[in-house]
Amino acid sequence: MRKPVESLAIIGAGTMGHSIALSAAMAGLHVKVWGTSLQDIQRGKDGVAEKLGILVEYEVVSAEEKAAVQERIWFTTSLSECVQGASFVIEGIPENLEMKQKMFQELEALCSPDTILASNTSGLSPTAIASQIEYPERTLVTHFWNPGHLIPLVEVIRGGKTADTAVERAMVLLEAMDKKPILVKKDILGSVGNRLQYALFREAQYIYEQGAASIEDIDKAVRYSIGRRLPVTGPFMTADMGGLDVFDAISSYLFPDLGTQQESLSTMRSLVDAGSYGQKNGQGFYEWSPEQSQRMNKARERELIEWLKKDRQTD
Repeated sequence: MRKPVESLAIIGAGTMGHSIALSAAMAGLHVKVWGTSLQDIQRGKDGVAEKLGILVEYEVVSAEEKAAVQERIWFTTSLSECVQGASFVIEGIPENLEMKQKMFQELEALCSPDTILASNTSGLSPTAIASQIEYPERTLVTHFWNPGHLIPLVEVIRGGKTADTAVERAMVLLEAMDKKPILVKKDILGSVGNRLQYALFREAQYIYEQGAASIEDIDKAVRYSIGRRLPVTGPFMTADMGGLDVFDAISSYLFPDLGTQQESLSTMRSLVDAGSYGQKNGQGFYEWSPEQSQRMNKARERELIEWLKKDRQTD
């Protein structure tokens, strides 16, 4: 087992909190997790057990390793017990700025000044989150992507006052957790991943609104072309391999015709206004029966697990 690089605490036992804890424990690290109630903790424990069961089924971990991983995760409803002795804290409570600011104030009162305080926010500003504490230089964002135990990327995002040492410690910890961290050097809205994701989503909506293709075919166009290539080459390497002269020429005539809408387009807006939110309530761009939800969730998880296994073989 590797030597611990930090004493890790996770604030929140929900979807992301217990998944991040599982990722750390799978890498051999011990981690404490705070939950709001005994019911919250039980949901976190059940989530860990369920995810580990699937990983055993796909032979990512053995039955013996499953027990060892679970033993490395300790849950508590006491915030002070959770962070006692912690050198690195990752906050994973709901996406509400005031709630996070208040939590960071509580954490600062409980932790030593050299404890790193990180937020798992997917969109809120690290500068704003740390704006009401005494030592903002030890704060940053570590944005894990859902599901946190399967997606390798973690975005390390600097706040306006984040110290270099905080960034360095975050990168070392995440690499010890077998993640692929990237550094976002400035506090920009959406960071890197979400900006790229939503640029694609905006153009997908725009193509559909123009009547150029169906929703199903637009999804297929991504899945069976760039989706196949992106696991190996990102946008800049793709351009290099395709030829920058070609990409420059296409950019010159295509960029002016791309969508520039400043909000969701009409189909998306009408679905939301009608209360059709997608998989969560059965209707969105697609119909989501319980069977369809189960099938697609399993298919995505299976694909991500296969990539996890490939990553382990190449690392």
